[in-house]
Amino acid sequence: MVRTLTDGGLRTSAGGFGDGAFVVCDALVRIYQAEGIEVQALQGLDLVVEEGELLAVVGASGSGKSTMLGILSGLDVPTAGRVRVGEWDLMSMSRTQRVGYRRRTVGFVWQHTSRNLMPYLTAEQNVDFPQAVAGVPRKERAARTRELLGVLGVAECAHRRPAGLSGGQQQRVAIAVALANTPALLLADEPTGELDTATSVEVLEALRTVNEQLGTTVLVVTHDADVSEHVRRTVAIRDGRTSSEVLRSTRTHDDGTEHTVAEEFAVLDRAGRVQLPREYREALHLAGRVRLALEEHQVTVRPGSEA
Repeated sequence: MVRTLTDGGLRTSAGGFGDGAFVVCDALVRIYQAEGIEVQALQGLDLVVEEGELLAVVGASGSGKSTMLGILSGLDVPTAGRVRVGEWDLMSMSRTQRVGYRRRTVGFVWQHTSRNLMPYLTAEQNVDFPQAVAGVPRKERAARTRELLGVLGVAECAHRRPAGLSGGQQQRVAIAVALANTPALLLADEPTGELDTATSVEVLEALRTVNEQLGTTVLVVTHDADVSEHVRRTVAIRDGRTSSEVLRSTRTHDDGTEHTVAEEFAVLDRAGRVQLPREYREALHLAGRVRLALEEHQVTVRPGSEA
């Protein structure tokens, strides 16, 4: 049986695919030319993110997740498809509009801290800088900087330069920098890639705090499947398309104790495609042609050579 996601993730409403959602990637295609070879980084990717959501996108290297992030950040443009963030149509923006979008609507945290922080400025000055560029008055800048460093638990680091901070502190200050101009969407590209397990948990909890206390929509891209434990929804990308989603929810036992339940769903895209997990294909020897049967409340998939 193939089970598909019908709520809380990909959806088609009466008004069209992703209608009312904050982030919509609709059949995104991105083709690169590399040394005379055509590379399809995205092959019809669909993704819907609700406003205020905390979402993780996982996938192996080369799956297309970083390409998607580049498009959502306004640093890249898809070859085909449709992509929208709030009221911004990222396919049709002019160069000037794209700069404004990156300054006011989206914040970005890179994996490598050297790309996030200026080494000759203190943590406080790093957070202040993008606000100054945007023309925010000095008093407002100071208040915003104090608020962000406090929310992210690095207020004591305000007067230290990056070299005097631990890796986890650097990433939390980097998150503050990305949030300086109050973006509606925060994108994080492998934010725990250079950190140990304990420090990674601190950074992920900081992102969750930002989501809950500031209401910022947060999208984390990572190859680390353990990140899913810190978010409600995890989307897996394989071969340039969304392949599955994991939804986590808290349920209460009769005795009042709570436990977390994680359910995995296959994603049926709008072209009717489903990516079956490798372990399923290998267990049932599914390859090439397969047999589909529509039965009551389910679809069965069987080997094509089955008698």
